[in-house]
Amino acid sequence: MKQDNQKIKYLLYCRKSTDDKDRQILSIESQISALLEIAKREGLEIVDTFIESKSAKAPGREKFDEMLARIERGEANGIACWKLDRLARNPVDEGRVRWLLQREIIKKIKTYEREYYPNDNVLIASFEFGMANQFVRDLSVGVKRGMEKKAAMGWRPGIAPLGYLNSKTKLKGEQDVAIDPQRFHLVRQMFQIMLTGSYTMPKLLIEANRSLGLTMPATRNRPERKLQLSTLHRILIDPFYYGCYEWPHGSGNWIKGNHESMITEEEFDRIQFLLGRKGRPRPKTHRFAFTGIMRCGGCGYGITAQERFKTQLNGNMHHYIHYRCSKKGTAKCDEKYLEIKKLDKQFDEILEKVTISERFKAWAIKYLHEIRKDEARAHDSALEAKQKALTKVTRDIENLVLQYTSSDNEKGELLTQQEYQTAKGKLVKEKNSLEVDLMDQGKELENWVELSERTFNFACYARLWFKHGDLETKKAIFACLGYNHTLKAQKIALTLRRPFESIEEKREKIEEELRWFEPLETSVSTMTLGDMRQKFPVLSG
Repeated sequence: MKQDNQKIKYLLYCRKSTDDKDRQILSIESQISALLEIAKREGLEIVDTFIESKSAKAPGREKFDEMLARIERGEANGIACWKLDRLARNPVDEGRVRWLLQREIIKKIKTYEREYYPNDNVLIASFEFGMANQFVRDLSVGVKRGMEKKAAMGWRPGIAPLGYLNSKTKLKGEQDVAIDPQRFHLVRQMFQIMLTGSYTMPKLLIEANRSLGLTMPATRNRPERKLQLSTLHRILIDPFYYGCYEWPHGSGNWIKGNHESMITEEEFDRIQFLLGRKGRPRPKTHRFAFTGIMRCGGCGYGITAQERFKTQLNGNMHHYIHYRCSKKGTAKCDEKYLEIKKLDKQFDEILEKVTISERFKAWAIKYLHEIRKDEARAHDSALEAKQKALTKVTRDIENLVLQYTSSDNEKGELLTQQEYQTAKGKLVKEKNSLEVDLMDQGKELENWVELSERTFNFACYARLWFKHGDLETKKAIFACLGYNHTLKAQKIALTLRRPFESIEEKREKIEEELRWFEPLETSVSTMTLGDMRQKFPVLSG
């Protein structure tokens, strides 16, 4: 054997895939060490060593191709490797190795466990290569299934974009995406700089690298490094940053991610406009605060909204939202549009008329509680009276049944069937009415007091909520304050609901009185519930 080995010149090939899932494979250093020990013990001539860190699931390994080329040129005629699956996990590379072995261009393949010769039973090598190929195919199916499951759960598979990190503490396929505490705020700053409309891509790249000090994180194969223009462009067009991703890529299946979004969808759209592109296909819904509530004061049809961007000669970008008649009627409507800033200002002026002070709110709510005390006492008396009435009618029903079913009434001398059914029907109806009244007793008062408190809180803070609220908050306030919202001659109009109409009428007078008088600490009122309702009707229609 030693004499045969001296005729064979071996090329040592060691491979470790960076994405291998078979963790039992030794590192490249361990493979080299083990194979060199065998070579020394058996007297093998190693003429060169090839080291590769690449998956063998598809053809295209440079070192592997170079090794086979040298064998075909006659520079060597043997291969030493850890196992056959280090040489090939795909049928193309497997065929090349087996063909060279069958033609005796490769005299021998030496692995840690055994040798393979040209005159061996071909089934042995075929079986081992087939096992390696099947492993890759099974792994591919399992990985694909796991990625689909992870994507459906709201976690985008793959490496997290800049500003985010993949968790390292969970099992494969279960890792979520968290914010990168070192880079998240820097990437967000970069987006905000882009949103100013004053930066081109090259200028933004300089700002990100120099001023922000934003870098790409180090990976297994690459150190920490500066952003490149292509990387910056991928970041700016990635919908992941506003909370959505497409999976699988190109499928049109968009998923709302569970990760914390960095920007809003509106900001993402504006950046796409600044880049001069439409962006990637994604679910698109325009959301406006006041559509679906207002109608055109000219023709009566609905009000719609349009979003526009305008670039000035100096490069500044302006964003506009216009509300106008949808013009769906047959007759021509000449009503003009109203810009959102003017609409907000007009509605703020309406809110100002019904806005009360903290002092007013505190006095009104305290007043409501005083009324509740008085009404509670009246409620107890009414409750007792209705309970007695229910007891009496229940007893009357029992007596009626006993009278009708007694032996003395066998032939209907005391109470006919018709008389019994009529009398019983009246008593049962009265009993049901009393039971409902008892169940609802007090609810009207409690509900009224609760709604009144909410009305005064709304009147106190609605203007502030509207100024700083999101689209949904603004829409709710707009609808809650009144009804019959119209837009005519670039002016909005609405009918205030009754509580706010009363507040508007009496607000200034009460505020003036409260400047001079503190609310009394004792019971301050003998005003009835009806009187209070008349002055401050609640939002109940």
